[in-house]
Order: sequence, then C-alpha cells, then structure tokens
Amino acid sequence: MSPVEPRDVVIVGAGPAGLAAGLYTGRARLATVILEKLIPGGQTLLTNWIENYPGFADGIAPFELIENFKKQAERFGAVIESEEVTGLRREAGDWLVTGRAREFRTRAVIVATGGAYRKLGVPNEERLAGRGVSYCATCDGAFFRDELVAVVGGGDNALTEAILLAKFARKLYVVHRRDKFRAIKILQERVLANPKIEVLWNSVVESVEGGAQLEKAVIRNLRENRSYDLPLNGLFVSVGVDPHSGIVRGLVDVTEWGEIKVNHDMATSQQGIFAAGDVADACPKQVAVAVGSGVTAALSAIAYLDTLSG
Repeated sequence: MSPVEPRDVVIVGAGPAGLAAGLYTGRARLATVILEKLIPGGQTLLTNWIENYPGFADGIAPFELIENFKKQAERFGAVIESEEVTGLRREAGDWLVTGRAREFRTRAVIVATGGAYRKLGVPNEERLAGRGVSYCATCDGAFFRDELVAVVGGGDNALTEAILLAKFARKLYVVHRRDKFRAIKILQERVLANPKIEVLWNSVVESVEGGAQLEKAVIRNLRENRSYDLPLNGLFVSVGVDPHSGIVRGLVDVTEWGEIKVNHDMATSQQGIFAAGDVADACPKQVAVAVGSGVTAALSAIAYLDTLSG
C-alpha cells in the first residue's frame, strides 16, 4: 500500500451528493479527493432519462448530467480517484481513510456512498432495468402515461408510488406477497379506493419478460399455487433500499435500517464525519435532494475545518 496521502477533505462516493460536495469543498480551496469504487453516478445511472432536475426543461440523460457534475467538481480542484474504501478510523486526531490500494489522512470526511435498491432477483430483471423495470416512480412514472403498470411491495413507499403512478397509468396492479399491507392505514385506504388500482394479494413476480422492452411479468399466486402472465409496460420494484453504510457501522449512529443519522447540517455523531445523499436518513431518494444534501455537508465541513484552524 502506498504512503498515507494528506487531504483536507475526503469524500467517499461520486454520486450526485459526493460530486456536489466536492464542487463546494474544491471551490473553497480545500484539497479534496473523491473516492469511488465504480464509475461516477451511482443509482442515478439506473434510470434512462431525468426530467425533474431543475434547469433542464426537456430533461437530460443521466450520463450527461453526471458528466457535467464531474467536470464542474474537477474544474474547482476536486480529484476523483478510483478506489474502494474499506475502512475509516481515528488516528492522532485525524481520520484515516483506508482503500484497497491507498490510504488518505484527513480532518473531514463526507460519506456519500448512496444505497442500492433491493432487487427481486428474478430472471431478466437486470436486462430490462431501464427498459420497463424501474426502482423509482418519481423518476420514471411520467413515461408510462396510459400504460399497464405494476408496483411490487406493500410498505409505505410502495403504496405511495402506486398512488402516484395511478395518475399516469391506464391500469395499475399492486403485487404483494401477503394478504394485507404493512403501510400506514391512510395509504391503504387510498389504494383500495382507487378504481384504477387492482391488488394482487398473496402474489410474487416469478420473472419479467420482453425483448427490447418489458412486455409482461409472470405472476405466481402463492395461495392458489398457480402462475400466469400479466401484460405490462412498466414494473416498479419498491421493496426497500439498502444503504451503503458499512464503512461507518459501529463508528457513527445509524437507524434500524442502516441509514446514517445526521442533523440539519448533515453532521453525524462523530466530529469531522458528515453524510449526504441516499446513505443518510431523512433524505428522499431524488437527485435534487442528494445534490442539496451534498452542498450542505460540504458547507458544514468547511465551517468545521475553519474552527480547527481558527
């Protein structure tokens, strides 16, 4: 492993939150490195078009938006490195960020590692992602106007997405493996009262099928032990998000779901560690929100470093 490299700020994750944070810390003339184990963009790249990010009246392709974020952060001095962070620990008053091949010493860390939508794990799901299979109704719902759509799940988020999608879809199915929902009562009432929505109780998705685009899902009724084809143009998977908070588990406070607890400044329970984007609690899974939380985390980190040098 190479010698420890000093930086003012280390940002873990190069999604919208991490890149926005790097823009602000770089612009503040802080030596900033953004570490990303894959390619910049994170979950944003799973959608095929973004039309709800301010400033782009006709929408923008995710890769183009992320490339703009990346170039702007680099313009102000942030350095983006390909590195998987494996650990974070206190050492001599600083934070030591350990990667597979390199280590960085810093006084401030911004964790923007995001999260991963839970998948169904059924045949063709990965191939049809962005081609009818989606994990974000707010992102993609408007593309399914007057179409046949299904939502998989039974919690608050699933029913919220079903209510939203019913505004666009011709017909909407809610596929739920149990015989009752887990969501709050008011959401249940709204779903059950909506004439466009049909609930498929005791049911799971066995596979999704289609060529260039989703054409149908194979549904299995668990109670009747039978399978059948359900013609669909869109399938929205809403079975939860797993935050990528492993590097700080046991170091900072997290929620029961593993999201990092932050205050209004995006500060965690450890001085010098901030969190932003999907990995943080109370942060809706939207690009605009991720960017805003990244900016807040960066401003807080800048203010924190000022107190140390003052």
